[in-house]
Amino acid sequence: MIINPSEVPKETGTNYPEEFKAKVAGRIKQRLGNAAGLNDFGVNLVHLQPGSCSALRHWHVQEDEFVYILEGELMLITNSGEQVLSAGMAAGFPAGEENGHHLVNHSSNIATYLEIGARKSNDEANYPDEDLKAKFTENGVIFTHKDGAVYN
Repeated sequence: MIINPSEVPKETGTNYPEEFKAKVAGRIKQRLGNAAGLNDFGVNLVHLQPGSCSALRHWHVQEDEFVYILEGELMLITNSGEQVLSAGMAAGFPAGEENGHHLVNHSSNIATYLEIGARKSNDEANYPDEDLKAKFTENGVIFTHKDGAVYN
């Protein structure tokens, strides 16, 4: 199936608990994988405004992730530190590797990248910098504190 990204809806916002939403307020996603009818993995075209993060720094128990920078410059922050990624660079994050990661736009321009990841309904995400965990279920994501108490 051929997809014209200009015809794919742009989505903002997040399902994170309220106290974390501002960190990703400048993230705009276009769900290209959904537009193509893909079920096994997702592909998103993401535009990241200056000062915004791709996500909270996290790692997945069962889901591989991959990003490819199309335009602009982003700071990749992992357990190892910070590294600038520019157009044409990519990074991968294997499932189960406890390497919290996210992208931050410290530049004054919008950056654009592709993010690709599996769609595992039994996955979990861990957020090393926040009191947050996520459990992916068939009915959606459940966010809890690290002690297991559910966010309201």
